[in-house]
Amino acid sequence: MSIVPKETIEVIAQSIGINNLDPDLLPALASDVEYRVREIMQEAIKCMRHSKRTTLTADDVDSAFNLRNVEPIYGFASGDPLRFKRATGHKDLFYVDDKGLEFKDVIEAPLPKAPLDTAVVAHWLAIDGVQPAIPENAPIEALAVPSDIKKSEYKEDGISVDIKLPVKHVLSRELQLYFEKITELTVTRSNSILFKEALVSLATDSGLHPLVPYFTYFVADEVSQNLSNYHLLFALMRIVWSLLRNPHLHIEPYLHQLMPSVITCLVAKRLGNKISDNHWELRNVAANLVASVCKRYGHVYHNLQPRLTRTLLHAFLDPTKALPQHYGAVQGLAALGPSVVSLRHSLPSTIISLYLCVCVERESVCACLCLVCNRLNIRRQQLGRY
Repeated sequence: MSIVPKETIEVIAQSIGINNLDPDLLPALASDVEYRVREIMQEAIKCMRHSKRTTLTADDVDSAFNLRNVEPIYGFASGDPLRFKRATGHKDLFYVDDKGLEFKDVIEAPLPKAPLDTAVVAHWLAIDGVQPAIPENAPIEALAVPSDIKKSEYKEDGISVDIKLPVKHVLSRELQLYFEKITELTVTRSNSILFKEALVSLATDSGLHPLVPYFTYFVADEVSQNLSNYHLLFALMRIVWSLLRNPHLHIEPYLHQLMPSVITCLVAKRLGNKISDNHWELRNVAANLVASVCKRYGHVYHNLQPRLTRTLLHAFLDPTKALPQHYGAVQGLAALGPSVVSLRHSLPSTIISLYLCVCVERESVCACLCLVCNRLNIRRQQLGRY
């Protein structure tokens, strides 16, 4: 026996204009309606379970209609509950009480805004690990620390200071292991074949950009603490060289952290603590690094090469500097090339001639350096410094 009464089928038929329906067909139609309703509800329950929900929604029923190739229900959803009224003269007939509208009000109502054209817009999710404050990204307030654990506002001399929250830089487990292995090889096994293979990886791998700030900090920290360890300094310069050779890395924002370490290995007073340490070769490598940076990024930072040139000139012209420091300064100036001679108005004529000699023939730098020392000794004697 069908749970849908035949009277319901008769009322529905009358609501759509069928008044002469054969009473013998009502039980068969009721059974078919029940079967179709059960079929749709079973499909809707499957959609509900697939969505990991325990409450059946109208969207589940719509999905069931789509699965059964049934024409969807047209219309729009309403936030207000539907109000049914009993039809006059029919105790079992109900209809939805729709609010009456004046035709004049419908005509005079303003037209809705035209929808926007379909378009694709690109925007930056993050730039160097920092999320830009644009409408497409989540607001900064949503990323802030909750008020219950936020510290009190810091004030200095009565002026409130806006303390910005640090941005968390997330690294994958693979990149963490890669960084740890590279640093371990640099510190303990810089002469091994595995370290050479690691340098090749640093110079060619396209997925190492998240590690650039970490390598930059590692190089700067190790150089400042290990000036007496020649082999470690040389390995660090080789890492910098590999990073600069990698065409997939964005090194420009980190040059201000890398260049002090390179300049230190170029004009430091003492590199290494053994007589056998070939610190001259280390200074040559550092000079080539300085020239490579200026050649590659000089058009981006226009004051990069002039600042480096003045730093090297200061070390070159200072008579109190040691011989290795003068050597590093001469090698650095020679590596920068003849273009830096535009600063010749600030140099004595004897220094200009020496510098031109070094630029033309870098192989004779030792002989030129001897000339530098002789002239510096003359200046010391003139200044009363022995």
